[in-house]
Amino acid sequence: MAVPDRMDERLRVLRLLEAQRMAQTVFAEAALGGAVVPGRTECEAGDRIRDVARKVFGSVAGRPGRIVRSGPHTVLPSGEEPPDRVIGVDDLVVVDLGPLLAWHETDFARTLVLGEDEGRHQLVEDLARVGAAAREAFLGEERITGRQLHSAIQALAAGAGRTLGTWQAGRICGQAPAAGASGTKPDSFIGPDNHRPLRRTDGEGRQAHWILEIRLVDDGRGFGGSFKQLLDLV
Repeated sequence: MAVPDRMDERLRVLRLLEAQRMAQTVFAEAALGGAVVPGRTECEAGDRIRDVARKVFGSVAGRPGRIVRSGPHTVLPSGEEPPDRVIGVDDLVVVDLGPLLAWHETDFARTLVLGEDEGRHQLVEDLARVGAAAREAFLGEERITGRQLHSAIQALAAGAGRTLGTWQAGRICGQAPAAGASGTKPDSFIGPDNHRPLRRTDGEGRQAHWILEIRLVDDGRGFGGSFKQLLDLV
């Protein structure tokens, strides 16, 4: 296996960071521009976000997938495609740009609250707080494993009175197989079965970079939120 050139690695890091910066721009413009509003369906809102993405990225050559989920759809597995739903006045809405970022080796998601419901706003605040604390846990331990970080994130979620909406809390950058798919390797995820350090090289001999994926669920009220971004790069 050839050792990747240092310049190639620096360019890859820059591409990952640039993709995240553009995703942040898409989300901000979509949120401020009214792409996600009550009375619009999830698919209609997703189409408007794709239009914003075309302006930012220049093109949208991603993979199929629901970009916008609202209300009870926010607690469904990301691979599940529910019927289209009209976004409600007080809904919590997840905007997941993963389908648009597939070819950029990364992922990005944020959660919006429509209306003034305190419980929904609190969940969004908890997402940001747990995400920041998870990154601090990663930075604070040089040899941290996927299992150890997952355990820390579980504790952070429980401390906020939430449960994690998925069995894993992140994945390696690149075309990692979907959880549960044939050939899935536990060390491709920030999960309970990944006993390897996260700071290592990947299967191609490149530095491993990671996507943090936090999903918190309010079990009592039947909604959840998502926070995804690069874990080890800023």
